[in-house]
Amino acid sequence: MNKTDSPLKKLITSNLYTRYSNILSISDISLFLLDTNGDILLEFIPSPDFCTNVCQENDKKVCSDYICQLENDKEGRFVCHNGLENILSPIIVKDETIGYIAGMQIYSKDNEHKKYMIDIHDFEKSENANLEFIAKSISSLKTVESKKIKIQEQLCNQIARNISLDLSENINNSNQDMEKLSIEKDMLEKKIIDLEAKNMSLAVNPHFLFNTLNCIARIAYFENSHTTEELIYCLSDLLRYNLKQDGQLHTIGAEINNIEKYLYIQKVRFKSRLEYEIDVPEDLKSYKIPNMVIQPIVENALIHGIAPKRDGGKISIYAEKYNNEIVISITDNGNGFPKDVLINIQQSENKSGLGFQNTDKRLKRYYGKQYGLKIVKSDYSGSTVTITIPTQPIVR
Repeated sequence: MNKTDSPLKKLITSNLYTRYSNILSISDISLFLLDTNGDILLEFIPSPDFCTNVCQENDKKVCSDYICQLENDKEGRFVCHNGLENILSPIIVKDETIGYIAGMQIYSKDNEHKKYMIDIHDFEKSENANLEFIAKSISSLKTVESKKIKIQEQLCNQIARNISLDLSENINNSNQDMEKLSIEKDMLEKKIIDLEAKNMSLAVNPHFLFNTLNCIARIAYFENSHTTEELIYCLSDLLRYNLKQDGQLHTIGAEINNIEKYLYIQKVRFKSRLEYEIDVPEDLKSYKIPNMVIQPIVENALIHGIAPKRDGGKISIYAEKYNNEIVISITDNGNGFPKDVLINIQQSENKSGLGFQNTDKRLKRYYGKQYGLKIVKSDYSGSTVTITIPTQPIVR
């Protein structure tokens, strides 16, 4: 199949993501382009950390369950040995399969119980990974209702058919097919939008949670448990902020406010072992940034830098403006990244092991390849990670 790899690779260079950006922006379920050997050529929507860093041997090739499907020339939906729903939609040119649109990597409601049957200790032994990271990556795996799974399947098939037509030598004679696919694409987009609108009713459940937390906070107030009251309010605000859509832009000020609540909760937990300092000028707080890009870096500084030290340490967050760029720095005086992890990041640019990959990709997708995350230093004296974005119009 190597002789057919070049058309796919050539197609990637033609800004394939932009072609489908409108419909992809509505989905938050993983989707990527594969060749027939199982190599990942392009990620439209990133895979979960569990799949990328625990199940796969590396972030450039799919797991053994996918390889088994490819070796047996199977296509369509299948369930992996961990219970996750997956899909392979073939890209066919001249009756030959030259690649696949693949993805999903989610639980259906019928299989959700399998998430809780995964033995993380088996992964730790076989992959030599961190137990805490494995547990966290498993817990973050999504459960999706059947209607949305079917729509995601239609989306994969739609994109695979379009790519097949793009690569066909007879594409100039396929105007009718293209028109039909365009109509199907519009119908599919409408289905997804309708489903999202129906799911707005799910907002009742988080509101119930927030109301319950606030009720508990009021009880704590009347019992003079002021620390407990403040913790509950901070947790309520964190949950509300985290439920906001990943695709939205928020102000740096909103991100920092969320970080302050996170660090307040951690300060109560770690007591004197954690100190933190935030210095973001007021004139920078109105600039926009994708939400939830700073918090994962701060969390990693705490988990990998401060927590392992007996005496703890300090996390500092500050922002500066240089010409047409804003640089947000997260520093700690912890132990630095583990040596093997740092080498892996530097050599393979595989930042996903520390939750960096998705954040870096999101920033590059918004602003361009010259922006994103950078590990400025990491040694026995601590680590510094920067987030660089261009200046944007100020929100008033």
